[in-house]
Amino acid sequence: MTPQLMAEGAAAKRAYDERIASSGGRGAPQGRVVHARTPDFAHGIALYVDDVTVSFDGFKALDALSLMIGVGELRCIIGPNGAGKTTMMDVITGKTRPDAGSVHFGSNIDLLRLRENEIAQIGIGRKFQKPTVYEQLCVFENLELALKGDRRVRATVRARLSGEQRDRIEAMLALIQLTREAKRPAGLLSHGQKQWLEIGMLLMQDPTLLLLDEPVAGMTDEETDRTAELFLSIEGQHSLVVVEHDMHFVQRLAGDSKVVTVLHEGRVLAQGRLPQVQANEQVVEVYLGR
Repeated sequence: MTPQLMAEGAAAKRAYDERIASSGGRGAPQGRVVHARTPDFAHGIALYVDDVTVSFDGFKALDALSLMIGVGELRCIIGPNGAGKTTMMDVITGKTRPDAGSVHFGSNIDLLRLRENEIAQIGIGRKFQKPTVYEQLCVFENLELALKGDRRVRATVRARLSGEQRDRIEAMLALIQLTREAKRPAGLLSHGQKQWLEIGMLLMQDPTLLLLDEPVAGMTDEETDRTAELFLSIEGQHSLVVVEHDMHFVQRLAGDSKVVTVLHEGRVLAQGRLPQVQANEQVVEVYLGR
């Protein structure tokens, strides 16, 4: 995110907080629809995480965590084990409810008031470390099932693809480099190919924000490089939050220009361009130096 965009986002957040305060309490101001399904990205910010705290039996997994993700931004988040990265994604996607703080999608949707399935429906997708695909179905059929629409069994069985839908699936096959594998059962794909297929399935749902948890874990060097190319090719079309330990992969994604966030003990330890983060003595001590 550019400094100008960060400044605009901060101004937007202050204005939003003022509207919240004027409404007499937490949540959407009076007259606004709490369960709106169309996020407002007018200020260029896709996600606000503000002073979020999560405790498990006295242990603070997140400790007043705050960050913002811009629309179309590719943000890498790094940190040692136990830094709170997975808990952060759990909060964003509704799996875990925080003890304090707020999380907003755009400037008008309070994610803490929505259930997991509702959060997915408004444009937030999440990929876990282990790929989850329908192994008995072929690659094409996996992408077909991921299309937006009525996912009830009866409707799915009776559905017929339109020409536009078929073209979209074929375009996705090309994007994730699985065109030649279109009719192959997903269970026969390599680990890396299964990861790409699941990413493709998420993209078929056209998410605004995509959360990716260690997407290159277990991949070969070649697969890792191809995954970096895939993410860079969709940067700007979607907001991507990539949680990763592989610093070579982070370097490929962030280069010297993108913002990288370092988490430690549930809060932001450092944030900035990758060269700045790598030169930060605290970051070296708690993470990069290990």
